[in-house]
Amino acid sequence: MKLNDVSVQGLTIRTWRAWIDAALTGAMSSRPLFNVRPGRDDRFDAIFIGGGAAGRFGAAYLRAMGGRPLIVESFPFLGGSCPHVACVPHHLFSDCAAELMLARTFAGRLWFPPMDGVVVSIREVVELFRRGRTGPHAVMNYQTKEQLDVEFVLNAPAHIVNARTVEVAGRRFSGRALVLATGARARKLDIPGAGLRGVFDYASFVNDLDYEPGNTIVVVGGGKTAVEYASFFNATGRRVVMVTRGRLLAAIPDAETRAYVIDRLVEQGVEVHEGAELLELRDGGDGRVGSAVLRVGGERVVEATDFVFAAIGEIPNSETAVRALGVETNAAGAILVDECLQTSVPGVYAVGDLIGPPMEMFKARKSGTYAARAIMGEAVSFRPASHPDFLHTHYEVSWLGPGEEEARARYPRLVTLRLPPDTPDGLHVGLPAGDRVMLYALAKPHLSGFQKLLVDGASRRIVGAHHVGYGAKDAFQYLNKLVRDGITIDELGDLDELFLNPTYFIQLARLRSGAKELIGI
Repeated sequence: MKLNDVSVQGLTIRTWRAWIDAALTGAMSSRPLFNVRPGRDDRFDAIFIGGGAAGRFGAAYLRAMGGRPLIVESFPFLGGSCPHVACVPHHLFSDCAAELMLARTFAGRLWFPPMDGVVVSIREVVELFRRGRTGPHAVMNYQTKEQLDVEFVLNAPAHIVNARTVEVAGRRFSGRALVLATGARARKLDIPGAGLRGVFDYASFVNDLDYEPGNTIVVVGGGKTAVEYASFFNATGRRVVMVTRGRLLAAIPDAETRAYVIDRLVEQGVEVHEGAELLELRDGGDGRVGSAVLRVGGERVVEATDFVFAAIGEIPNSETAVRALGVETNAAGAILVDECLQTSVPGVYAVGDLIGPPMEMFKARKSGTYAARAIMGEAVSFRPASHPDFLHTHYEVSWLGPGEEEARARYPRLVTLRLPPDTPDGLHVGLPAGDRVMLYALAKPHLSGFQKLLVDGASRRIVGAHHVGYGAKDAFQYLNKLVRDGITIDELGDLDELFLNPTYFIQLARLRSGAKELIGI
């Protein structure tokens, strides 16, 4: 398939997908693809280096405001890491974990087949993802060109000439502003044996896995990525050993919510070692890892394994911009920006994972649009400090605002509304119950989830919310806006709910909102 200048062509999603597939598999020469309108000069309002979430959304926003953006992306597709190695596979694996937990919980009952000794293929799920991942990229290429009217160059790296100019495949483009949107990469293990085959991170796992992992998997790290992938590996029927130097899931701000999540992880069979360390990996004899040496509780433990998954953080891809422009970074390599997303070099902006935590999709998209607004002359102030958050285990875990401990320090008259009931037998009550947990609620009540709403009794304002279950994370985006705007328990209780969950918070609020003096549940 010969594609080079497509600026005057209308390409279908199918055509885009075929081209992306060919480019990724090496079935075609590695040629740049130009979607730069002919008959115009090569000056733009902004050049976005990187076509992931931050760059693509920023460019689209700038175009919608009447500006002329250009995206330069080294991959043959737009969309970045999310559909290629991060968000999309992560959600696929989380779906698998939830389905398999249900199947194993009810194995041999109702219509569920027996699951004793059943080990599900990890490789088949990864290959399913590989076959489908270019579909979202093709849609984004099509949408960006045909519907958003954004110009771009794909399959070619951008070489920064100066703060206003880049060179791409022998052509130079200039802009009033430069937006750095080159993302981040997984941090690699730095221990003996780290280079052995069978050692993966979230990207290499979906790109390079070419065998079926054995019975024991070692997961290194205690954050969101580590737990999410550990839950998937566990659900496939394998023994999972988690090794983390610090606390597991320290990102969850509420201690009671965190405890519920970890208890369910352990109940599913995940072995958790906090305050532990992976010391070295040993060759199994063929260049592939054969065992992992851990320090657990002050003792050395050797685990036989042919698969190690490292989730120890990410490193911003800032080196090129530092060399070319001298932009300032912090000790972790994140580019420093002001509230307008401008770097230490005037006219140069940085967005997304490149500016450090939280390294989340919502921040990437929003920071890109805020940079675009600043470039187009709007007064903006971007600080991703107040946001809802979530992670997957076998469940979906969502939260906003502080945990109960921090909230009590802030609000002396804090009131908590909680399900299941905070009683000795509360976990044996099938509440909360709703989306995807009704079977649990009736047959395994302690697996039906957890919810907590935090209310300042003095002002009656909602100050925090925490949820373990299913179906809530999308609602948290809107609940977070209401909480930031000062919604009270009375106003929350007056909203209309569609079903039990995730709108249980509305029902909880309604049960107490009539009281002049608030009392917890």
